[in-house]
Amino acid sequence: MSSARAFYVGEALVGKGNEISHIDLIIGPKDGPAGVAFTNGLARQSAGHSDLFAVLTPNLAVKPATLLITKVTIKGSTQAVQMFGPGQAAVAWAVTDEALAGTFKDLCDLDDLVVICGVFIHWEAKDNRLIFEFNYEATRLALRNAVKNGPSLDEIRTAVAKLGQEGSNVDHPFKGDFDLATSLGELRKKFPVTATCST
Repeated sequence: MSSARAFYVGEALVGKGNEISHIDLIIGPKDGPAGVAFTNGLARQSAGHSDLFAVLTPNLAVKPATLLITKVTIKGSTQAVQMFGPGQAAVAWAVTDEALAGTFKDLCDLDDLVVICGVFIHWEAKDNRLIFEFNYEATRLALRNAVKNGPSLDEIRTAVAKLGQEGSNVDHPFKGDFDLATSLGELRKKFPVTATCST
C-alpha cells in the first residue's frame, strides 16, 4: 500500500424505511489484518450469519475480493434471499464500479486487496429494488469514505456545530424517540468537550 495504514474503514447510511442501508466496511491488503479477518469471516460462519463472496454473476467474483457479512441475524428464507440477492448484488456492482472508476488505484494491486462489507437487511424489508438501490449507493459512499479516510475532523466539527440548528442533518434514524440535541446538551454539562484535536 502507498501509506502505512494496515486497512481503511468506511461507513455510509442511505435510504429510509425498512429498506434502509447501513454499510460498514474495511479495505486492506490480503497479507494484513484485513486479510486475516476476511479469511476468518469465511471460515467461522454460524447459524443466521452466513458470509458470502460478492459476485456479479455465478463464477464471476468481483475484484477486489469482497466478503459480505450480515449485521443482523438472518431469520427465514425471505431475509436470506434478500441478503444473497439484492443486497449481495448491490455490493458486488458498487465494488466493481468503484474499481472501474479507479478508486483503489493508490492502495495496492486489486489482486492483493480485500473488502469486508457489513450489510444490514431489516427483517421487515419488502422492496427488493430499494434494497438494491440503497445498498449500492451506501456501498459506493462507504468505499469512497474509506479510501479518502473520511470524514475529516473538519467535516465532523462542522456537523457538530450545526447540531440542533434548523436544517441540521446530525441525527440517526434508529436512535429512538428523543431530541438528540437536548439530551447531548445536558450530558455535555457533566462531561464538557474542552480539548481540541489537531488531526
